Amino acid sequence: MKEKRTLFLIEVAIFTALALALDLAPFLSFKIWAQGGSISLAMIPVFIVAFRWGLKGGLLSGFLWGVLQVALGTGYILYFWQGLLDYAVAFTVIGFAGIFAKPIQRAVKEGNTATSITYILTGVLLGSMLRFIAHFAAGVVFFESAVDGMNVWIYSLLYNISYIVPSFIICTIAVFFLFHKQPRTLLSATA
Repeated sequence: MKEKRTLFLIEVAIFTALALALDLAPFLSFKIWAQGGSISLAMIPVFIVAFRWGLKGGLLSGFLWGVLQVALGTGYILYFWQGLLDYAVAFTVIGFAGIFAKPIQRAVKEGNTATSITYILTGVLLGSMLRFIAHFAAGVVFFESAVDGMNVWIYSLLYNISYIVPSFIICTIAVFFLFHKQPRTLLSATA
């Protein structure tokens, strides 16, 4: 039991660090807005943890990734509550992909590739959508005066869609190929 907990903590730490590295690497992350928002592969490590360890692992990894961005000074924070919503909440909720960990692992054990890939892609969609919702809400509430004359709802929608949707597409393709070719990598943590 102690070994399993130690492995959990090590994997969360490693994959969280990898998420941060993918987010900061200039050749792997395309920053499109000065106030934050980038198109990158950085969500993939959080998805991996979520699919290997479930909800607890995914939420912890996402939360730590958001906290590390703030700690390193790469986060764009105007107000305490905006920072909390944009970093702690938005990155934590990516880990809700872990809801699908057990059905994914069961499908992999049974050799049902179509089912496992369907759950994996649904998990990536869920995590990405929840992240979008958190960033969108922060934009509506806290960036009301960002653009003169533009409706804040439309501004926040366009701003956040501009990087979340491409990131979702890139991460979906990458996660699909990663687990389609090596589905057993999902089993080593909990099997």
